[in-house]
Amino acid sequence: MTKTSQATFHLSVLAAGALLASAAQAQDVQTVKIAHAGPTSGGIAHIGKDTENGVRLAIDELNAQNLTIGGKKIKFEIAAEDDAADPKQGTAVAQKLCDAKVAGVVGHLNSGTTIPASKIYNDCGIPHVTGAATNPNLTKPGYKTTFRIIANDNALGAGLAFYAVDTLKLKTVAIIDDRTAYGQGVADVFKKTATAKGMKVVDEQFTTDKATDFMAILTAIKAKNPDAIFFGGMDPQAGPMLRQMEQLGMADVKYFGGDGVCTSEIAKLAAGAKTLANVICAEGGSSLAKMPGGTAWKAKYDAKYPGQFQVYSPYTYDATFLLVDAMKRANSVDPKVYVNELAKANFKGVTSTIAFEPNGEMKNPAITLYVYKDGKKTPL
Repeated sequence: MTKTSQATFHLSVLAAGALLASAAQAQDVQTVKIAHAGPTSGGIAHIGKDTENGVRLAIDELNAQNLTIGGKKIKFEIAAEDDAADPKQGTAVAQKLCDAKVAGVVGHLNSGTTIPASKIYNDCGIPHVTGAATNPNLTKPGYKTTFRIIANDNALGAGLAFYAVDTLKLKTVAIIDDRTAYGQGVADVFKKTATAKGMKVVDEQFTTDKATDFMAILTAIKAKNPDAIFFGGMDPQAGPMLRQMEQLGMADVKYFGGDGVCTSEIAKLAAGAKTLANVICAEGGSSLAKMPGGTAWKAKYDAKYPGQFQVYSPYTYDATFLLVDAMKRANSVDPKVYVNELAKANFKGVTSTIAFEPNGEMKNPAITLYVYKDGKKTPL
């Protein structure tokens, strides 16, 4: 062999060695999919997109940490699915995520999609954390895969009723709900608490989560002359309802709602209606300014997703980190292994320190009441 061919052979061996080394290195990188499920189409797509952004922001930051779990470098990816706030689509999405063997799920947004989906995640053994669905029935089955990191409707509805009676001294209320699991659930809790405190329910009306014309039900309510209206539903209905209340001369009627009403978007949807100033709504958790890492986190979010913030993205961001924190403590990305560590969480997040009751409800959840001053959502 000539010197030239020897050198060439030597280089080839080195190159082959380098290729093998890089191939081995590549094999050591494990892709782990964390899913986001929520409505990214339809009337509340703005809220669903916000929750998806929270997961994306967390995944970008987690990948920058170059984590090693179970002896392998981990690359996280989002599996983003649209459930359109529809229970049937929600269960189809849940089954799809089970079949795809994702490592964990952040979602869903609506109680009506989250409750049936939770059974599917439980059946296939995938941990599932919601930072938005608030119906108390979610945790009643006691699934070991279901976790909620926000206050439920028992806290939200009761908090609003206490404020209406004890602080505002209101005597009468009309109740409207959109017949969804969320809307009906939060309205029922408000009604139960308010009546127990001596408030009189003068009318009950029902609508849907697709409706935009409320003139008939508002006219019927106006005839009963209530001090307040409680609406169990979401902002695409609340905005037009506030406009129509103004048209009907219901400018002095207080307007209560849960976290589905408590968005930045409602100010736009109300389109300048003065009745926006009568809104009092409740959200699980503290205001951004009072969250442990809220202000700094919001600056990061706005830099990446300008003008898209709504309500729940800090919770879905925390939910993503929470899943990975459990994986790290278990030293495994296997859902059936790390789920036990998830139940033992004591995680210091942006929203609060997250720990769970045995049924998957968060320990000591906070709630915050908000009003709208000059069109801006402001904590009371």
